Amino acid sequence: MTEASPWWTPDVHADRRPRLMLRNGIAASLRDWFAAHDFVEVETAALQVSPGNEAHLAAFATEAIGPDGARAPLYLHTSPEFACKKLLAAGETRIFSFGPVYRNRERGPLHHPEFTMLEWYRVGEDYESLMLDCAAFLALAATRAGATLFSFRGRDCDPFAEQERLTVADAFTRYSGIDLLATVAADGTTDRDALYAALTKAGLRTAPDDSWADLFSRVMVEKIEPFLGQGRATILCEYPLAEAALARPSPRDPRVAERFELYCCGVELANGFGELTDAEEQRRRFVIEMDDKQRIYGERYLLDEDFLAALAIMPPASGIALGFDRLVMLATGAQKIEDVIWTPVAGL
Repeated sequence: MTEASPWWTPDVHADRRPRLMLRNGIAASLRDWFAAHDFVEVETAALQVSPGNEAHLAAFATEAIGPDGARAPLYLHTSPEFACKKLLAAGETRIFSFGPVYRNRERGPLHHPEFTMLEWYRVGEDYESLMLDCAAFLALAATRAGATLFSFRGRDCDPFAEQERLTVADAFTRYSGIDLLATVAADGTTDRDALYAALTKAGLRTAPDDSWADLFSRVMVEKIEPFLGQGRATILCEYPLAEAALARPSPRDPRVAERFELYCCGVELANGFGELTDAEEQRRRFVIEMDDKQRIYGERYLLDEDFLAALAIMPPASGIALGFDRLVMLATGAQKIEDVIWTPVAGL
């Protein structure tokens, strides 16, 4: 079997270059949009004390060596979120970060260990304003790429059509027949055994050591995500509180949070929040996440005490992270993420 030529050979690069130039054009259009809407671009440090405290995020670890030889662990950030929120605490009101982030254990058609994240925040504005931003960005990317339709693996999405809004609970009912909120108490705590029984009844596979979060994710991946963003983009909103570690509870229903995800062609593009600003509650949720990480992967990350201190004075805000490479993929018709990355990472 003949190996494919590397991306840097002239003939391969010539084939890749048109999409890469469209990538640059889409990035320029997004920056123009932010400038027109009074956002400030910020550059955040990639090296952080904590790379993020979500159970299933794997970071690249390194260490800082001081002039005296003292060593301290550091990580490449998985998101600029902690740094951006510190800037909100400092007084910034509309910011965006556009740059590389790093996630270990992730590589495939939709995943790359180093990828470009677009993250932006609005102080004093609710998270529905971010949904409108997402609609604008889909249309902007399509227009810049000359695309009238996004397509991926046999699924199509009109980037100019009005978005569908669907709650997570309604998605569970529609696509799996499971009453998700029947397994969530009024204070947001979850009933693992009830969800396990519901999956068993629905004919979905289960394992004796599955947690509530494991079961939730299995339904999402197998029964729901493939159907989202078909025909038009889907805003999947009101995630259970247990699945929204950085979002504030919904005033409409305390069992769910102000979190949404944007889907096109079955592909998750963005993850938005009404931001949690209760530092003690955030600490409690981080500890739960790190306990799960320890149980599953045998490791945990430090908490960023500086971040928690800043959160205590951060004003109400909404924020969102969008996978820029995935947006470019859909806009240019690419079938894998490396087709729209200028210099893919070598490795496994």
